[in-house]
Amino acid sequence: MKNTLSKLKYLYQQVSVAGAEYYNAPYRAAIARAQRDEDDLFMLLVFSEMMGIPNPASWYCLELQPLLLERFHDWHTRMGMERSPLDNFRCC
Repeated sequence: MKNTLSKLKYLYQQVSVAGAEYYNAPYRAAIARAQRDEDDLFMLLVFSEMMGIPNPASWYCLELQPLLLERFHDWHTRMGMERSPLDNFRCC
């Protein structure tokens, strides 16, 4: 009896995962695009003071700059800038 219940529970979990994948599949690209747009806006917020855009939260963003420098090159090329927009930081 206990073995049967565990098998049914496992089967229910597998069907639930498959149903969620089937339902979310058409929206996956739109969700990824929205996530990328939010990440781009966040990068602009963090590096805006270095680009000459006034940012009232720049003091709080200083801690995040070292963490986001790894993704900076991908971000500025995706934004259409061939070279780094920062005068004192060259990534390419």
